[in-house]
Amino acid sequence: MDDLSSEFDTAWKQALEWFFEPFLEFFFPVIHGAVDWSREPVFMDKELQQVVPDAQTGRNTVDKLVKVWTPDGVEAWVLVHVEVQSQHDPEFAERMYVYNHRLRDAHGRMPVSLAVLGDESRSWRPDAHREGRWGCEVAFTFPVVKLVDYSGRDEVLEADQNPFAAVTLAHLKANETRGDALARYDWKMRLVKGLYDRGFTKLKLIRLFHRIEWVIKLPPVQRVLFHREMVAFEKERTVTPLPPLFQDIRDEALTEGLQRAVGLGLKRRFGQAGLDLVPRVKAVTDVAALENLIDAVHAVADVTAFAALLPAQT
Repeated sequence: MDDLSSEFDTAWKQALEWFFEPFLEFFFPVIHGAVDWSREPVFMDKELQQVVPDAQTGRNTVDKLVKVWTPDGVEAWVLVHVEVQSQHDPEFAERMYVYNHRLRDAHGRMPVSLAVLGDESRSWRPDAHREGRWGCEVAFTFPVVKLVDYSGRDEVLEADQNPFAAVTLAHLKANETRGDALARYDWKMRLVKGLYDRGFTKLKLIRLFHRIEWVIKLPPVQRVLFHREMVAFEKERTVTPLPPLFQDIRDEALTEGLQRAVGLGLKRRFGQAGLDLVPRVKAVTDVAALENLIDAVHAVADVTAFAALLPAQT
């Protein structure tokens, strides 16, 4: 995975587990209103894997099976299938039917199947599977959400208090800024700063930051600049100090970004001789020291002089 690639599958898996109620409220409000939220939803990954072994979270797809209850105490299952970056797939609707049918056959109950399509096509909208012959037919339909339908609603999504508004906007901007590091940097900064104005709890803030980090990847140099700007932003805003977990996440990302920036500079200036020093660069974890190394890449006379600045190889 390169620096600009996006871990959409991991991000969506976690978002569904962290914000399942807001997910239904945002995308499927009628279903949300029919659920008793005083009872905690139960994620049934094991049951799903037993019946549909190929429904494992993989590149660009996420499948979740969730048990919920209605206000009158009736148990219901919700099967969520997220196709996050697929192109046109003629077998998608059939796959939705197969998953639903297998679960119905194995457990004696038909789940409510929902689909979220995160691709960039406005025309591909599979929502039904039909097959049959000679009067024997089956027709299976399911609700579908297309994230691309939310394009152009930036200000509305930024003002929405539902966490999945932020999740959706991050996904859209990751797609829209693919290949444009500067635009991606600007949108990532705007999205993260915007989290502070929505009144989220610290836990939601941490989880949404996680999600944005997974989806909107920055090249090494922009990554360093991003974290420097965030530090200045927090000081200027005198925001509440970040909880340790959040600070640890950012510190780890900052260190990694600085190390990559040094490595990139070495590669550009010294070629393979510079790349040979990268393992020693990774042994440096102090932020100030790494920042000095970034400057040194351009200031030293040769690769030998730069090597002298690094810890001895063990």
